[in-house]
Formats: sequence, structure tokens, C-alpha cells
Amino acid sequence: MQLKIYNSLTGEKEIFKPILEGNVGMYVCGPTVYSNVHLGNVRTFLSFDFIYRSLTHLGYKVRYVRNITDAGHLTDDGDVNNDRFVKQTRLEKLEPMEIVQKYTVDFHKVLDMFNLLPPNIEPTATGHIVEQIELTQKLIEKGFAYESNGSVYFDVLEYNKRGLNYGELSKRNIEELFANTRDLDGQGEKKNPQDFALWKKASPAHIMRWNSPWGEGFPGWHLECTAMSTKYLGETFDIHGGGMDLKFPHHECEIAQGKACNEVSPVNYWMHANMLTMNSQRMSKSTGNYILPMQLVSGENNFFEKPFHPSIVRFCFLQAHYRSVLDISNDAMVASEKGFIRLMEAVKVLNLITPDNEKESAFNLEEWKNKCYDALADDFNSPILIAHLFEAVKYIFALNDQKDTISAIDLEDLKSTLNALIFDVLGLQMVEENNNEKLDQTLKVLIELRNQARKSKNFALSDQIRDKLLAEGIELKDGREGTTYVLN
Repeated sequence: MQLKIYNSLTGEKEIFKPILEGNVGMYVCGPTVYSNVHLGNVRTFLSFDFIYRSLTHLGYKVRYVRNITDAGHLTDDGDVNNDRFVKQTRLEKLEPMEIVQKYTVDFHKVLDMFNLLPPNIEPTATGHIVEQIELTQKLIEKGFAYESNGSVYFDVLEYNKRGLNYGELSKRNIEELFANTRDLDGQGEKKNPQDFALWKKASPAHIMRWNSPWGEGFPGWHLECTAMSTKYLGETFDIHGGGMDLKFPHHECEIAQGKACNEVSPVNYWMHANMLTMNSQRMSKSTGNYILPMQLVSGENNFFEKPFHPSIVRFCFLQAHYRSVLDISNDAMVASEKGFIRLMEAVKVLNLITPDNEKESAFNLEEWKNKCYDALADDFNSPILIAHLFEAVKYIFALNDQKDTISAIDLEDLKSTLNALIFDVLGLQMVEENNNEKLDQTLKVLIELRNQARKSKNFALSDQIRDKLLAEGIELKDGREGTTYVLN
């Protein structure tokens, strides 16, 4: 089995060859903590959590770095008043670091809710100002950057003159980039409209500022990721991930900074998670087609008929490949809930199965395992993996109905493989809620009444209980170890 990863830089699936055999350095662009994390962000971070879990399960030792942007995120280079932190401090009447703390806590709370593993290192932009100043100085010394009125910009035209290719990741032509650049206030400081800020001069009203060789200011957004990824993973590392929206300009600028500074390509495999839509429309606050993660889980929204457990949301997200656009709707969530419940019921039923060493099963366990791991190795194909898991689900219920058999060795192998793929790799969790517990207790009473009716040969009552439950979407399964139920 060879792991293949789709590389956004080349546009092809490539055999994964880590720089250091058995080890992976992975950097994922984290949140800008000026507001609540939205559901599209969750989809991106959940995708890379699945990739991180998969790499670890496949035997790699992974150093996973995901940053926190807590300073310097301008919506454009022309106006320091477009700093997102400055805007939010004015809106909420809080200090900048109060904003940072508030939304960093929210970010971690949301990711914990969806069972995302923490990264090995979670550096902040404000904790690496020295490194960013040093990188800026190095780029000036090499002739790739220049100071202008207290700000420092990366010279895109000079970069391309030296045979390098700004636009190689996003497949954009440099001439088109120059032609399509807007005329913004402050652009007069630049040699070229497409040059981007490495360091910005702070206006008198700008609260977040640091001393530098060019006066008081703050770092550019693109520079921080180059500084932190280089510090913790080296000048060239294996995987850089993020949302599709970061491909240009953010990741394009990272490549330019890395190549100009260190004379090597900074990343071997670029990976991008696609966007999330709702009801076939782009999620947007301005149009009202927007929902926060907590609103989906609590049910406090106008889009979904009921609350959905975080593990069901996670299951829904993983039913689409990370490179595909994922559309969520009420129907999609309800369907995912049914699939999730059936998958978890199969796990429970499997623990009740008694092995039979005298008969040979028609289910080829080794072939099934190979298909599951082939899906993982094919650019982390979660929907195909889930489809193969449901092949095992079908087999498990056949075992429970005594329509198939399994040996003791295969039973333990199936249990360990299924548990590893469902809980360790997909990161799903059993949903244990009070309502489910009450339902379970109620059904145990009904099953006992039905068993008593069968013993008394009152088959009319026995069948009536079974049929009425089935009409309500609850199917009783009679097996060797007794009667269980499945929610259809």
C-alpha cells in the first residue's frame, strides 16, 4: 500500500515521500481569533484532524503545527484601519488581547466539542514578532523587499525577474495580477500594486504595535506563517494545509517568502480543504444563510428541524471528500443521523456475537480490510472508507440474524479493525444521551413482554409488539444472544 496525496501545487495525486522516513511535518493555517469560529472553519480543521489521525494510524510520527493569528490580519495592505482586530476592539469596546482571549477560548471549545485532537504545537503570531522581523531583514538584504514610509513590502516583480514564479500555486499569470489589482489608499507606498506587506507602519490610533528597525508597526499576515512553520518544521517540510480560500494570496505569498529567503521550496505537498455550503448556497452573514457550530448542535436556528449531536455533524462532514464542496441541509443531516445510528448499533451488536469455528464465512475479512486501507491511502478518501465500513455493518447484522458465521480469530480482528477505523481514525464517538437511555430502558421492557408472550405461545401479541415498533422505525432482531433493536 502506497499513500498518495493530491498536491495542489502540481494538480496531481503523488506518492507521499516524507523528508525523513516515518516522520511527517505538517503545518495547517489556524484561525484569526477576532470572532466566533464558523462552520466552514470547522469543516477545514476537521478535515485536517482526520488527515492527522490517518497519518498517525498508518504509523507515521507526526509533528502537527497549527497557528493562532492574533495580530496583523489586514483585509488589504492599503489601509491599516482594515485590521480585523482593530475593527472588533472598537465594535466590542474591549482591549485587543481581550478579543484574542475570548475567541481563542471559543475556538478551542468548538473544536473539543467535535472531538478534534490538539496539534503538537500551537504558536501565536504575537509570540513570534522577533522571528518575523528577522525574516523581513533577511528579505531586504537579499533584495526581495524594500522599506517605504515605515512599512516593508515584498517586491513581486523582482521575485519574478530572478526566474521565480509568483502565481505558481494558484496558477495565476503575473501580468493579469497586476492588471486586476485595485487602486487602494496607501498603494502609492508600493513599487508595484501586487507587492504585499511584510511589516506595516502603525498609525497613531493603532493599539497593537511593536518596535522594529523601521519604526513602530505590526507584522503582515502572510509573514507569520512562514516564520512559525520554518521555526518548528524547518526550511522545507512535508505538508502545508488550509482552506481553499487561502490558496491565493496567503499560500502564494508563503511560497514566495520561503523561496526568496531560504532558496528552497518551503513545502513538498500543498493540501486544501474545499468549502462548505448550506442549502446549496454559499454561507454568508450578509445573506442570512449562516449558522454557528453551537447553533447547529443546540437546535437554536431556523434551518434545521432539531439539534444534531457533534459526532453526527462530524460523521456528515466526513461523508464528503475533503477536496469536494460539502453541502449541508436538514435532509442531509437527518440522513447522516440515521447512518450514524446504524453504524453505532453495529458496533454494539458485534460485542454480542458468538463465534462459530465450524463454518466458513462468505465475508472475506482480509479483502475488506485491504479495501478500507486502500481508501485511506487514496488521498484520505473518507467517503469510500465509510462505504466499506457499511459493508461490515451489513455482515454484522447478518451474523446477528444467524445468516452468516465468523470464527473467533476473525471476530476479534473485525472488532479491533472496526473500532480503530471508527473511533481512532474517523474520530467518531458513541452518543450517550438521556433520551437514548430512556428509549433503551423502555424497549427492554417491551422486549421482555414480547419474550414472555412467545414463551406463553401468545404469538399474536408477540407479533403485534414487533410490528408496532417496526412501524415507528424500531426493528427487533432475534439472535443467539437474545433480542436487540435497530433504529431505521
